[in-house]
Amino acid sequence: MAKPSTPHAQVLDPSRFAPGNRRRLSAPAIRTFVAIADLWQLTTRERLLILGLPSRSTYYRWVKTAREQKEMMLTLDVLLRISAILGIHRALETLFNEREGIAWLRQQHASTVFAGRAPLVWIVSGPQDGLITVRRYLDAACVGMHMPPNDVDEDFTPYTDDEIVFLSATS
Repeated sequence: MAKPSTPHAQVLDPSRFAPGNRRRLSAPAIRTFVAIADLWQLTTRERLLILGLPSRSTYYRWVKTAREQKEMMLTLDVLLRISAILGIHRALETLFNEREGIAWLRQQHASTVFAGRAPLVWIVSGPQDGLITVRRYLDAACVGMHMPPNDVDEDFTPYTDDEIVFLSATS
C-alpha cells in the first residue's frame, strides 16, 4: 500500500547540520548569545545552564575565540539552545520594549505553563525543554495567544459579516 503523500510537509535538509555550517554559525552565535545574556543581566551560572552546562573554562574559551573571530565549531545541541534564546529575544522585542521584556522574563506568571514561576526559571532550568517552552509561549503570544491585548488592539472593532468579501477563483 502506498503512503499518502504530503506535498506541503517540509523535511529539514540534513546538510544544515553539517560541520561546515556549524563552523560558520558558531562564533556569531556565541557573540550574539553573550550580547543577549549581558542585556538580560544573566549570571555566569545562568549562561552555563542555558548552554547545557559546559565547564566555565570551555564557556570562556568559546567567548574568547568568538570575540577574536577565530574558527570554532559548537555542538548541534548548543546551537539549538542559542537558537531558542534568539527566538525568545526576538519575540520579546516584538511584544515589549527592552525594559518591559526583561521584566517579563523575571516576573512570576500565573499561566499554567509557567506554574507560577518566572519564565527565566524555565530558561535556565538546564534541559532544552524549558527554553523551548518559553520560546513557544512567546511565539504564540506574537500571534495573539496567551497575552492580553496591547494599546493598539484594545480599540479594535471586529469586522462584520457585511465587510467580509470572498472572491472566487474565477472572479
